[in-house]
Amino acid sequence: MINDNGTLVQSDKTTLSPMNRGLLYGDGVFETIKAVNAKLLFWEDHYFRLMASMRILRMEIPMEFTPELLEEQLIETLKANDLSNKTARIRITVYRNEGGAYLPENRGVGYYIHAKEISDPFYILPETPYEVELYKDHYVNADILSTLKTTNKVLHVTGSIFAEDNGYDNCLLINTKKNVVEALQGNIFLVKGTHIKTPPLEDGCLRGIIRKQLLAILPLMKEYTFEEASISPFELQKADELFITNVIKGIQPITKYRKKVYTNEVAKTLLQKLNVKARLS
Repeated sequence: MINDNGTLVQSDKTTLSPMNRGLLYGDGVFETIKAVNAKLLFWEDHYFRLMASMRILRMEIPMEFTPELLEEQLIETLKANDLSNKTARIRITVYRNEGGAYLPENRGVGYYIHAKEISDPFYILPETPYEVELYKDHYVNADILSTLKTTNKVLHVTGSIFAEDNGYDNCLLINTKKNVVEALQGNIFLVKGTHIKTPPLEDGCLRGIIRKQLLAILPLMKEYTFEEASISPFELQKADELFITNVIKGIQPITKYRKKVYTNEVAKTLLQKLNVKARLS
């Protein structure tokens, strides 16, 4: 079942207009949320990121787009898919109403919501090998648009194809200043000794939800120092740990980059603290 602007319809009965601006121009934004027994993890952070993204794209935000209404629509979609008592990945995609070319005739919005069952209600640290490589065919622009979850993800699509074709589990993206920005499916953190760093938003990395949670956790861990700072590709092979964060997996340790093999001790510690935050969210 798909939620089409508040109406639940069978997925095989929905039709996407050929004039949909999300299709024509990538004129849309989205949020992917983890739901456990109809509880939306970190919902407030998702909601405010969605609203901020819509404002940056100069969309007209409907008055009825309150956190309560959207949460209700998300939960109704879970119920319609028999996912109320399960763990699910649920996505809301907001697009600008059709009309016009590059200049919209209508700045109002519509939305779709769809959900899919996933495993693991709480975050579990994977122990399987996870190898990455740099993706250098195309670059991330170091600007505010790159920090948003827009429906234009061609860079991530081509990077994912490159990773699959070359036997990698993921790729790390580089910005136009040749700094490492993020992974294809999440933010990147680097550990060297007792120092932890992650790229700043100014480098063009995604304004990630789990990134935000770790930014609140890390300053409280007095045994480590932490900073938001650019990461050069040369630092990757000198690091002790690398890990990726996103709302579905939580923390994904990287085990290998080229000839470098990494540990995951800091990732284990952070994952425990992240699960506590998830339960309280």
